Formats: sequence, structure tokens, C-alpha cells
Amino acid sequence: MELTAEIAAYRLGNGDPGRLVGEFRRAVLLVPLADETTGGLMSAVSGGIRWLYAFTDEESLGRFAEARGEAGREWPYLSILGARLVDAVVPEVDGPAGIAVNVADEDGAMLFPPVAGIVPDGCAVDLRGDGNGEAA
Repeated sequence: MELTAEIAAYRLGNGDPGRLVGEFRRAVLLVPLADETTGGLMSAVSGGIRWLYAFTDEESLGRFAEARGEAGREWPYLSILGARLVDAVVPEVDGPAGIAVNVADEDGAMLFPPVAGIVPDGCAVDLRGDGNGEAA
């Protein structure tokens, strides 16, 4: 099953968390690049977590651009496997980081938080003992 179908099943209460994370890791995601002044990947901070934006296809990215009132500009993006995003990119972020998938899709959005089983253990907030990033 593809990631969007797993997200839909999970949101309906019929999904399996392990299958959802597995599909996320196997999916090729589109991650918009931040503007030239800030560099890196587009993200937002909420609740002390940096959320990297990722989309399952160009249509989902387009809905995000439209929701931001920026559909008329070019949106460069990186195509990356979900596994590479959490295993290689998340550890490079200063502080806790998760992935926000298809955030402009009211019924299709999903957050993959920085917890064990999703991000590497060294980045998982639920495994930290003192709140500063050190493992318990």
C-alpha cells in the first residue's frame, strides 16, 4: 500500500502504525527548499519541534503553495526517501525534528514526530533523560 493510502487508513482508525512508518520510510517525498537567504529545507517550529515539510506528490506541494498564497512562484524541492530524511537529515537539525507530510491536505496530513521507531534513537525526544538531547 502506498503512503497516502496508509495515512488514510490510519486516520480512519484502521491503520497499523508499523505499516504506516514502513510506507513512510519507503516513500519518495518532495521536500521544498527554503529561500536563498536561509538555505536548507523548508520547515516550521511548533511546540519546540522543527517540522520539516514533505509531500507525497507535486499536487500536494501545490496545495501547500496555494494555501500560503504563493502558488505563482517556483517551488524548488528535493526528492528524498523518507528513510533518508529521518536517518540522515533529522540528526543534522539543531534540536528535535519531525516530518510533517502533506500539511495542506486537511484529510491527508500526517505528522511523524521525533520519537523512537520513527527517528534515530539519539534524536528521539521520548528517549532523552534531561531534555537537552542526551540519551537517558
